[in-house]
Amino acid sequence: MPKQVVPEQARRRRRPTRQGSVLSETLIVHTALRVLAEHGSTGLTARRLGAALGADPSTLYRYFAGMDDLTRAIGEELMGRALDNWTATGRWQADLRALGLAIHSSYLAHPQAAVLTASRVTGRPREIAVDEAILGVLRGAGFPDATAVRLYHAFIDTSLAFAALDAGSLALTDAARETDEEMWNSTYARLPAATHPHIAATARLLAGCMTHSVYPVVLDTLLNDAAARLGTARANGPKGGGSVGRRSTAR
Repeated sequence: MPKQVVPEQARRRRRPTRQGSVLSETLIVHTALRVLAEHGSTGLTARRLGAALGADPSTLYRYFAGMDDLTRAIGEELMGRALDNWTATGRWQADLRALGLAIHSSYLAHPQAAVLTASRVTGRPREIAVDEAILGVLRGAGFPDATAVRLYHAFIDTSLAFAALDAGSLALTDAARETDEEMWNSTYARLPAATHPHIAATARLLAGCMTHSVYPVVLDTLLNDAAARLGTARANGPKGGGSVGRRSTAR
């Protein structure tokens, strides 16, 4: 028999914690974000989280099935914050660009949590709301369903992949990150043209751009390509819709 889902209100601890707070899923997730910021993506444990909450670690299991369930809830929180900072305008390309940047920004605001959660599928309401919004924008723009799904896949995977990549850099210690960034000047810029002519010719440009995220550029490329194909399909009439439906999103 499936385990009965108990509403959050019924799970709440009636007595305040030692810190005077009443536990809830929201409080636990917010505290977990703080623990991750302090101890890194591998530093989140039930014992450490219980100490931060002023509660016995076993209390956490009234709210989550385990630490993996909590991890999905953290991912859900980051995705939900992105949605909270986004408003649809009815202009599909601008709306998807804004939502992509909101997702990227939400995860980078908590890089240690992003490293832990960007590859997870939570199946929770706020994540589902984001997916529904993306598909709604694409279908509303006139993309056939098969194309909308492929574009959704490319859009969300690109957004989360760059969130994980850029968060990984931010999650490093300051010293490690500075060492990596300085490599473009200390190593690449000093490679001789005789052996590495292309790197030598572009070394200054590489040093200027490689320490910044290229996600906005890739996002614009994806959306501009989709817009061009949609425009062609509309210009060609019903037959054009088929060509949009065959769009490849191979990565």
